Amino acid sequence: MSEAKPPSKPAVSAINPRRADDFPEWYQAVITAADMAENSEVRGCMVIKPWGYGIWELMQAQLDKMFKATGHKNAYFPLFIPLSYLEKEAAHVEGFAKECAVVTHHRLELNAEGKLVPAGKLSEPLVVRPTSETIIGAAYARWVQSYRDLPLLLNQWANVVRWEMRPRIFLRTTEFLWQEGHTAHETEEEAQIETRRMLDVYETFARDHLAIPVLTGRKSASERFPGAVDTLCIEAMVQDRKAVQAGTSHFLGQNFAQASGIQYLSRAGKKEFAWTTSWGVSTRLIGTLIMTHADDDGLVLPPRVAPTQVVIIPIIPKEEQRKDILSACTALAQKIELEQFHKADVRVEIDQRDTTGGNKTWEWIKKGVPIRVEIGPRDLEAGTVFVARRDKGPKEKQSYPKDSFAAEVPALLQAIQDGIYARAQAFQREHTKLIDSKDEFYAFFTPKNEEKPEIHGGFVLAHWNGSAEVEAKIKEDLKVTIRCIPFEDRAEPGTCIFTGEPSAQRVIFAKSY
Repeated sequence: MSEAKPPSKPAVSAINPRRADDFPEWYQAVITAADMAENSEVRGCMVIKPWGYGIWELMQAQLDKMFKATGHKNAYFPLFIPLSYLEKEAAHVEGFAKECAVVTHHRLELNAEGKLVPAGKLSEPLVVRPTSETIIGAAYARWVQSYRDLPLLLNQWANVVRWEMRPRIFLRTTEFLWQEGHTAHETEEEAQIETRRMLDVYETFARDHLAIPVLTGRKSASERFPGAVDTLCIEAMVQDRKAVQAGTSHFLGQNFAQASGIQYLSRAGKKEFAWTTSWGVSTRLIGTLIMTHADDDGLVLPPRVAPTQVVIIPIIPKEEQRKDILSACTALAQKIELEQFHKADVRVEIDQRDTTGGNKTWEWIKKGVPIRVEIGPRDLEAGTVFVARRDKGPKEKQSYPKDSFAAEVPALLQAIQDGIYARAQAFQREHTKLIDSKDEFYAFFTPKNEEKPEIHGGFVLAHWNGSAEVEAKIKEDLKVTIRCIPFEDRAEPGTCIFTGEPSAQRVIFAKSY
């Protein structure tokens, strides 16, 4: 057994405040403790540090592989969009107008007081892309001439800017990273199939890679993407029982094709407008991941998106023991790296920093690394390693034979991945409720403790008659929105709990980020 034991008062304290005491501050504290990101000097923007960016890189690589498996290719389009492009689609410009950052000058000059001032006014203002439908539409209009040019299936990885009034790292920032897919099709049916296919990709990624259970469906008319005919979404529940829109896929119909002039010569020899889609996820997924899985000791990472899946911590009480212990750590790391986890090398790291074992242990706990391995002098003598899993308590450790442990790692990582998902799924189910009266609905979303209103509510499945006025009233009264309308195969006719009128099906209500 290793002589490394968590001290009664750990060198690095647990997250403060706790989730139950102040959820918003707990969220920020988890990010700080895991050294993931920080606010920049520009209000609303963030610096993503190596640990946070490492998570994003893994998300990006895994999603990119899924996109390419469905026939999509990557491209890149300009950051700047002529203002006139946005004006072509009325609903689109109206939806994004208040969020746009606009460039009006192309250089700086020194004035008489020696201060830099904008100069060289542009003939047409440029919008820093909030999304790329309009500028990509202009390119598609050049590229698409015949039905033989379709379908056009492209994706880009980029940054976007949406002027954010209430920023929160990863969840809502003025500049954020994302991917946006844009496709053009010959028929409405093909575009509809594409819209649903990409939503299914997002659902699979959330479930199998991020260990996040999500509900799927379509947005109500008031919640659709500006200019879209239909918006499909995945909705996650985080630990304060609020919803996060974790991904969207939009059927744009022919709206943007008509605005941009995306026309093709059909098989019948007629000019037709293409049918288009767009879909995207962003670094908001990292915020969703944190709020879904982290605990009062810090971040908890599903193995698939952990930059380090296994960390080996040498325990060196005496300098003369350093060489043998480090040699054992290196040999174990090399052996683990040969094992396969989902057809990828296991990501393993040896923490050789000149810091006490207690400090190292708590730093890795807070970073959410799935497996921690300790090797000290007694472990060398016994031929064992001391192993702790991040999905269990920090003091729960198990001894494994050193020679056979590497072979156990893939199964351990999969067990952690599955266990984290099962825990999140159980939480979602526990806090999802069918409600059949307006009074019970309002009571469910009203905080029981006014001093700690952050954690209450959840998902409600209730009947709604489709009225936009009713939807707006609920939002005004409770800050509750329709998160999604489940797909038709889950329809259940009933009576609207707000009006008493017929309802085609239950919809999902929640407070949200």
